[in-house]
Amino acid sequence: MRGFAVLLAVLTLFQSNQITRIALHKGKSMRQALKENGLLDDFLRKHQYAIGRKYSNCGEVASEPLTNYLDSQYFGKIYIGTPPQEFTVVFDTGSSDLWVPPVYCNSDACQNHHRFNPSKSSTFQNMGHPLTIQCGIDSIQGFLGYDTVTVSDIVDPQQTVGLSTQEPGNVFTYAKFDGILGLAYPSLASEYSVLVFDNMMYRHLVAHDLFSVYVSRNEQGSMLTLGAINSSYYMGSLHWVPVLVQEYWQFTVHSITVDGVVVACDGSCQAILDTGASLLVGPGSDILNIQKVIGATQGQYGEFDIDCGRLSSMPTVVFEIQGRQYPLPPSAHTTQDLGSCISGFQSASDTQQWILGDVFIQEYYSVFDRTNNCVGLAKAI
Repeated sequence: MRGFAVLLAVLTLFQSNQITRIALHKGKSMRQALKENGLLDDFLRKHQYAIGRKYSNCGEVASEPLTNYLDSQYFGKIYIGTPPQEFTVVFDTGSSDLWVPPVYCNSDACQNHHRFNPSKSSTFQNMGHPLTIQCGIDSIQGFLGYDTVTVSDIVDPQQTVGLSTQEPGNVFTYAKFDGILGLAYPSLASEYSVLVFDNMMYRHLVAHDLFSVYVSRNEQGSMLTLGAINSSYYMGSLHWVPVLVQEYWQFTVHSITVDGVVVACDGSCQAILDTGASLLVGPGSDILNIQKVIGATQGQYGEFDIDCGRLSSMPTVVFEIQGRQYPLPPSAHTTQDLGSCISGFQSASDTQQWILGDVFIQEYYSVFDRTNNCVGLAKAI
């Protein structure tokens, strides 16, 4: 694997003109927006936080409840159609479809967002197939079409695009993004759908069949790079972890420790690296144990609060992956929002898998390699 990483670095130097970078902007999360509008308590009562549903088989065309984007903060721009129409999307390694709202969507949620107008695109074709993304209480209905999708300087023709004609209410009304661009494996996509990155690979629009993500804590500076690894975003060398199941970017975590003592994932567990999630999510018993060790106290709706004055004395939580330790200091596993501190760990009663979201990716530059089906991790700058 080390030789492979060196080879990629050399190839990147010689093919820098084919590197595509998409700036990711850190914006206000739906949680923040709902809180500012006095709607968060009511929302959390009605929508019990169940991020694990995103990773369960619900017997539908696709499973992607929007509640999982409650804390998403990193968005980028894409363009659909000819001439291009602009959309803000979450680049999500935890799902596979591309979807945005069209002008036909009359849901309240759609009115606050950019909506695609097929009649104004000379390259749009209606596929005549329905789009269904449903699991639990969240549901999106729509249809699939073909059109040209532009991501930075990559022009991706004949790309499958999902157009959502019905979306749930508050959960999306206050979102600062218009839609989702999935970057997981094809097996998770809706029937008849071809993934954006797969189309780019097939048409040789990227230098290498991989992409990498740097997530900054600042509003500016985060970056998605298609087709290359950018060594300026990390320290040391990348360490490669094999993907076990080619659905999500799933791999084995061997243990989670504090001060050398196992506090979760005893005997190994499965984890998913997910840019569409914000927090670190795990089974309820493991999360409760970690919250106790770090001194977090449970709030009314499943959040765990932390005394901001204790950050300097809180412990570091260490993930052991493929023989390497990946420590998360208190500054990493605690989120500060509107003067309060909240634990970055969140329980999910409906999954045994761990989801490593932006809390983890902020600390570790992440490479998603489709050729070798592995994930590369290195300490972010």
